[in-house]
Amino acid sequence: MRRRTRSLSTVVPAVAAVILLGATPATARPAGGTTPTGSITVSAAASLTEAFTALGDRFERRNPRADVTFNFGSSSSLVSQIQAGAPADVFAAADLATMDRLVADGEVATTPTPFARNTMVIAVKPGNPEELTGVDDLADAGTISLCGAAAPCGVYAARVLERAGVTVPERRITRGADARATVGAVARGDAAAAIVYVTDVEAAGRSVAAVAIPAAQNVIAVYPIAPLAASSNRRLARAFVDFVTSPAGQRTLAAYGFLPA
Repeated sequence: MRRRTRSLSTVVPAVAAVILLGATPATARPAGGTTPTGSITVSAAASLTEAFTALGDRFERRNPRADVTFNFGSSSSLVSQIQAGAPADVFAAADLATMDRLVADGEVATTPTPFARNTMVIAVKPGNPEELTGVDDLADAGTISLCGAAAPCGVYAARVLERAGVTVPERRITRGADARATVGAVARGDAAAAIVYVTDVEAAGRSVAAVAIPAAQNVIAVYPIAPLAASSNRRLARAFVDFVTSPAGQRTLAAYGFLPA
């Protein structure tokens, strides 16, 4: 089926941010062997865009009577949408703390499952014209692009700066709504550098380059996934979660630069 994908930046807040999606893989079919059908809504962190789009395509090929559409955006904003009543069947976050907000509110049907990890990197313009070599150089590198302070990628970036003992004045920081918008500021030339996920730089291709962050200064982002209690198609939602955590799903995630959970 033709996939519909909606970016957080293109929707009206709350209910308008809803998306339908559905699917189930052969490796994740429920007991009894029957194939789940229908559609579900999957809200997922923006950094999962390419990987989940590929996962959805493969999931649908295995389950031709299922329909999958994704709602990608900042994990914190997606939680706000779900809490405001926007229909959703599955939630995949870029950190455990954001998922815990839904768990505390009783919005999650089962215990969330960590399914991938990620690390941070400095995104710079192609050719690295500023000749940045590490986090220390960001203190004097001009405009730095960071995710919103409440978004997981913004929280992770703050930890990286703290561990490196680097302070970037807020007047030199531009904030992106999510990881994709943040790395996009560098690609457009609006910022000299950004602290984003490794997978975001890989997805950006030749529009940006990467400067590694040493392990002692870096952080590990853990991504959890869970079906939601308000799902209108729990069977299909569970099947999609099972596919993401299956060997086939893990191979797809690895192909897009994610580390195993």
